[in-house]
Amino acid sequence: MHTIQVEKNLDLEEFVSILNDSGLGLRRPMDDPDHLARMLAGSNLLVTARLEGRLVGVLRGLSDFCYRCFIADLAVSKALQGKGIGREMLQFTRALAPDARLILFSAEDAEPFYQKLGFKLHERCYQLKPGEQMG
Repeated sequence: MHTIQVEKNLDLEEFVSILNDSGLGLRRPMDDPDHLARMLAGSNLLVTARLEGRLVGVLRGLSDFCYRCFIADLAVSKALQGKGIGREMLQFTRALAPDARLILFSAEDAEPFYQKLGFKLHERCYQLKPGEQMG
């Protein structure tokens, strides 16, 4: 049986391992451990799933817990994907911030998962990537 909980500190090696194991590492700066460490340090929400102590899922976010909750990463071990762990971490997060809007960028292959859970595409999301000039 797995557990879902908030953790204040997550070991960088565990974070790297779950990103790689989930496939999310393909979309993250895995060649820059300092960058990954800063991602962890700058997050104020780390929801984890553990199976017998082993990290099998992580939700990393930024939230004020009342208006917005930005989910930066949702990663579940490939061997356990489809077993409800990602859904449970999202439900746990919703319970922590029931009045907050959950917002995330979805990987292309994860869109059906979020749609099935009731997430809606937002037509007014904008981004300015590093190195792009602001007008």
